[in-house]
Amino acid sequence: MTVRGRPLPDGFWTMSTLEVTRSVLGMVLVSDIGGERTAGRIVEAEAYLKDDPASHSSRGITKRNAPMFGPPGLAYVYFTYGNHWCLNFVTAPKGHGEAVLIRALEPLEGLDAMARRRGRAAPRDLLSGPGKICQAMGIDGSLNGHPLALPPLTLLRDRWEPGEIAARPRIGISQSVDKPWRLYPVRSREWVSRR
Repeated sequence: MTVRGRPLPDGFWTMSTLEVTRSVLGMVLVSDIGGERTAGRIVEAEAYLKDDPASHSSRGITKRNAPMFGPPGLAYVYFTYGNHWCLNFVTAPKGHGEAVLIRALEPLEGLDAMARRRGRAAPRDLLSGPGKICQAMGIDGSLNGHPLALPPLTLLRDRWEPGEIAARPRIGISQSVDKPWRLYPVRSREWVSRR
């Protein structure tokens, strides 16, 4: 299966971070890394805002989080827990430090490459978590600050409609845990990182 999609509409990145979090659900992330094409539909995302104590940007700009401060439409890729990469989309105007963490994808293309990179064969286990996404799609720190409109990491629109959206508390944080800023389509809950 070859995934085809359209570029994002003009003005997409002018929406608020919470609107972008909802709007990326159903979009397709395409990776052309290492000569292998992989793609997945975004089915879970979490918002992190500038005044949010759980956000990397809450204490100001650092060498690690600098791409998070924009401009919007860039990948913010960081290493965590000493063993995996996480992919975020920068969402706010330059200087604001907001992003959307991509938590889970439904695998669409390049499942063999994903399985080899992950050391797992079950489709459900390929992209059901931020670290799994980066490992399966070959995403690492070399893509930190990469524009999402250009290969080798591209975000595309699709005609798929997410339908009803579940809003749940975010996962893996110790502050602002009450914010219902983890979103996923109810119809896609089999693919999310945590149901």
